[in-house]
Amino acid sequence: MGNKKMSLTTKILIGLGLGIVVGLAFPSQLEFLTTYVQPIGKLFISLIKMVIVPLVFASLVVGAASIGDVRSLGRIGGKTIAYYLMTTAFAVFIGLILGTIIQPGKGLSIPAGATAEAKAAPPLMDVLVGLIPTNAVQAMVDANMLQIIIFALFIGVAAALIKEKGKAFVSTIDSLAEVMYKITAMIMEVAPYGVFALMAPVVAANGPAVLLPFAKVIFAVYFGCAFHALLVYSSAVSFFAKMSPLKYFKGIAPAAITAFTTTSSSATLPVTIASTKSLGVPENICSFCLPLGATINMDGTALYQGVCALFVAQVFGIHLTMAQMGTIIVTATLASIGTAGVPGAGLIMLSMVLQSVGLPLEGVVLVAGIDRILDMARTCVNVVGDTSCAVIVAATEKVLAVTDSKKSVAGQLSQ
Repeated sequence: MGNKKMSLTTKILIGLGLGIVVGLAFPSQLEFLTTYVQPIGKLFISLIKMVIVPLVFASLVVGAASIGDVRSLGRIGGKTIAYYLMTTAFAVFIGLILGTIIQPGKGLSIPAGATAEAKAAPPLMDVLVGLIPTNAVQAMVDANMLQIIIFALFIGVAAALIKEKGKAFVSTIDSLAEVMYKITAMIMEVAPYGVFALMAPVVAANGPAVLLPFAKVIFAVYFGCAFHALLVYSSAVSFFAKMSPLKYFKGIAPAAITAFTTTSSSATLPVTIASTKSLGVPENICSFCLPLGATINMDGTALYQGVCALFVAQVFGIHLTMAQMGTIIVTATLASIGTAGVPGAGLIMLSMVLQSVGLPLEGVVLVAGIDRILDMARTCVNVVGDTSCAVIVAATEKVLAVTDSKKSVAGQLSQ
């Protein structure tokens, strides 16, 4: 009993809890927490970001090459994108229903003289043209995830098509991926400290008193995210993968917690891959579905769009018709791909959604103040959605392995 090692999930949860406690207990020490504690969290994020580009590139090349057959790759790609789009549309629908029932904007009014500068979202045709990198090295330098994904898929497919001549290259890239996994395992040893350092200043800066006026919209987004995860993802993994929801959520807990604190699907990707592998998803499926999901799957963000659109409409006293709500669902679903990889994607998507139904862009300023709090919940759901897709694709391809539920994520990372 004394030799039992504490799991990574438990350590991260302790760091998360201590961060909340310290933030609530010492709001007067915000300057100290921001100056001396927050940099530790930023260092943790930087360490993770350090491995993202080589990890995404290497894992996707190996994933595409190991699938081998181009038709199989197309089939898996089709399932992945279809699942992401369907769950995203459903998430917006849930957000709209919750916004209608809870009415988070009722009783609030826009602050006098408040203005919001809406960032321009990239036009759809520009997004399509921009998928292909004119300089693959520059795409990696800029960390343009969509371009890196496309380039990696081309290389992986080409390496598979040349068969024997491509094996040495794929083996080298596979070694690179394994090195990145090992570096990630080393980084995750300090994750509990990083999580603590990220949470304490945020809680100290956004104490309960500041958040009370926005309690309804925060509750709506958090409840909606939890409801979406429990209803949609539980049902999907139970039906398609015949997997117990308890086993599923226990397996992906480290990824969910890391996403909640880092608010970045890309930064969480190494832990997401390890968590999904612990559930029996083979590496080639993980390497394909998860980097793609970290870039284009935004279920939590889409749900947030639905809630916030109703919130803004209610604040301004504007009634939305059923047709306008349908427009919000379509716009938010397509915008989840259109704004992929763009910094501040959540607020950019919200600007697009508000514009699509003629709502005032000044409403963005109301949400911007609590965006960091909302971002934690929506990023967590985004990542959980990525893992559910990988599990379901593996099950439908009949390659999902039966695993020992006690096998830890830390064990997957250290392999």
